[in-house]
Amino acid sequence: MIAKHVPMKVARKSGFASLLAYLADAQAKRERVGSVTVTNCQSDQPAVAVTEILNTQAQNQRALSDKTYHLILSFPAGEEPPPAVLQAVEARICHGLGYGVHQRISVVHHDTDNLHVHIAINKIHPTRYTIHQPYRDHATLGQLCAALEDEFGLQRDNHQARQTGAASRAMDMERHAGIESLLGLVRRACHAQMREAASWQELHGVLLAQGLVLRERGNGLVILASDGTAVKASSVHRDCSRARLEARLGPYTPGPAGTGGHPSQASQTRQPLRLRVDTAALYALYQEQQQEAVQVRAGALAGARAQHKRLIAEAKRRGRLKRAAIRMLACGPFAKRILHAAAAKTLMADIERINGGYLAERRVIRSQHGRLAWADWLRTRAGAGDAQALVALRARGGQPGLAGNTLAGSPLASETSGPQAPGGLRQDSVTKHGTLIYCAGATTIRDDGHKLKITRGATQAGLQLALDMAVSRYGSCLHVAGSAAFQDQVIQAAAAAHLAVTFDDAVLERRRQDLLRAGGTKERQDEQARQPRRGGQSGEGAARRAAGAGAGVAGARAATAAGEPRAGPRRGTHYQSDPGGVGGHPPPAARNRLRKLSQLGMVRIGSGTEVLLPRDVPGHVEQQGAAADQRVRRHVPGRGGVADRRDTGSAAVDAFLLEQEQTRPRLSDIPKFERYDGVKGPAVFAGLREAGGQVLALLERGAATMVLPVGGAAARRLRKLAPGDAVTVTLDGVIKTKGRTR
Repeated sequence: MIAKHVPMKVARKSGFASLLAYLADAQAKRERVGSVTVTNCQSDQPAVAVTEILNTQAQNQRALSDKTYHLILSFPAGEEPPPAVLQAVEARICHGLGYGVHQRISVVHHDTDNLHVHIAINKIHPTRYTIHQPYRDHATLGQLCAALEDEFGLQRDNHQARQTGAASRAMDMERHAGIESLLGLVRRACHAQMREAASWQELHGVLLAQGLVLRERGNGLVILASDGTAVKASSVHRDCSRARLEARLGPYTPGPAGTGGHPSQASQTRQPLRLRVDTAALYALYQEQQQEAVQVRAGALAGARAQHKRLIAEAKRRGRLKRAAIRMLACGPFAKRILHAAAAKTLMADIERINGGYLAERRVIRSQHGRLAWADWLRTRAGAGDAQALVALRARGGQPGLAGNTLAGSPLASETSGPQAPGGLRQDSVTKHGTLIYCAGATTIRDDGHKLKITRGATQAGLQLALDMAVSRYGSCLHVAGSAAFQDQVIQAAAAAHLAVTFDDAVLERRRQDLLRAGGTKERQDEQARQPRRGGQSGEGAARRAAGAGAGVAGARAATAAGEPRAGPRRGTHYQSDPGGVGGHPPPAARNRLRKLSQLGMVRIGSGTEVLLPRDVPGHVEQQGAAADQRVRRHVPGRGGVADRRDTGSAAVDAFLLEQEQTRPRLSDIPKFERYDGVKGPAVFAGLREAGGQVLALLERGAATMVLPVGGAAARRLRKLAPGDAVTVTLDGVIKTKGRTR
């Protein structure tokens, strides 16, 4: 864990409201802003808390420095502490800095490779209204981080300074922008020749060859670039300090006359950081586009400036005409004074409006045509589908592979992943290390080119999309890593969708095959529970058999480790196919004798060796009595009329919910079902169920699975959908998808 204070060099540019606006801005990303926590304020709402904090800061009018302390807590890649640990770490660090009772707002961000927390702290005390600035806060933060890592079992990080302040800032800039700094340029191109120079003139010549000059500043020497950027000579190496150079070359001698304050003989050529791939063509394209952006921005700013001057001139001309008209009026001096004041007020309002529009237009132009850093340009290109830019980002290195709940395959296949989002997945963003972030409903998937990681919201529909994505990239044999619960969810999703996938882990593969034999999905288990078999074997027994097949990955591993044999027929034991008690139910030929032949259900036998069993007969054939046909009858309210579908559906929903609640103690993986709440909006189709002859549609919305009764025509159309398809529910309870009413 790393804690870093972000200071504001100009105090007047600092503002608590603007800082929180940046932290809480989603930037068109779903996977950016996490939890927002308000501490030591009267309100828990961030917008109200900002007003309270600004009022507290206004009580101190003597402080001229920055009144806001911006702190960042960054965790190593792959480490995601729970919310309770994050809150405890935040409280301990703020208390250690002396801000325990100060007002603060923290925001968790997930849009990078490292989970990080931004903490905006009010440096003004809430009751004394005095400002507090920690002394040597970098040392205090290092000690606090080391203690918290040991206490909460976090990954250990370095908290000792290994570079000077200038060198550390240069390294931060290089990692952020992807281009070497001025310090890196001097060390790469000049340092060796500077150490070999035999005179001051030879030293000046070495620097001038790179477009740099050596100048005196204070008691030392600085190396100056053409854009005004300067770096201390001692930051390059201790051998380049003024004292050691004068000890070796004699008293300092200025460079040749005519070089001026800035070098003009050559221009320094800063190169991107060396990567494992060739980026010469990409960097040339980057420089070309940046030059075009500068020219376009200059032209747009010139046009906006000319329009601003024209509008100001027109407003002043209207003001002069109004004043001339007022002078020609035949009225008293008091009335003219009032009219002149109104005209002046109108002119000032027009000028203020024009200036505001001009400033807003300038901000838009700068945001649209602004210069991008090399790494930001690569990230933008990779997000637009450029495969070469994505490869360059992933070649930056410095980040370990994804860990945790991951799906992976062979290394050869993992290199073929591209930036295009698979079907059903929406690309949310791209990190600076080439990790693609996808969103599938509530599920978030990260792809680093070698593995797929499911970070949050692992729903069955999202896991099925992740499995499809993994199979298309890595092949049909996958490696699943992570917790036992995650592995069990993956196997359930693969079995429910009947995906053509296998797992390299023998225990996981055996578990998947058992689920496929047992039915694979809860729909099959519920169907077996509703349709009892002959011989008095009820649906509860079928549920027990399905529960035995769904004991979970942890139980399967424990049984394998203990040496327990797999469930199955023992050698030497003979079983009769579909045994049943005599007289339990009449044979199919003896049922429904009053119906015509065209009304009976038909069963097709695929081959002559198959045997017609009772379970092969459709369910509606086994129902006793005549089946009512409501398609040609009108709805007649009152007793004796056709039953209302809503009343029948409500009773069926009650029966289904009661059945699930009774089965839940035996089968722990049954989700929580709720009655449809009548709210319109998008949902995810989860399947169909049947209770009491009524077809029920299962819709996932958030963490809840809602149950909605549907008619026969709607049920036939919904059977064509796959679990995980997006649907829309209207206020009348009608399910729509792909422009058609379901």
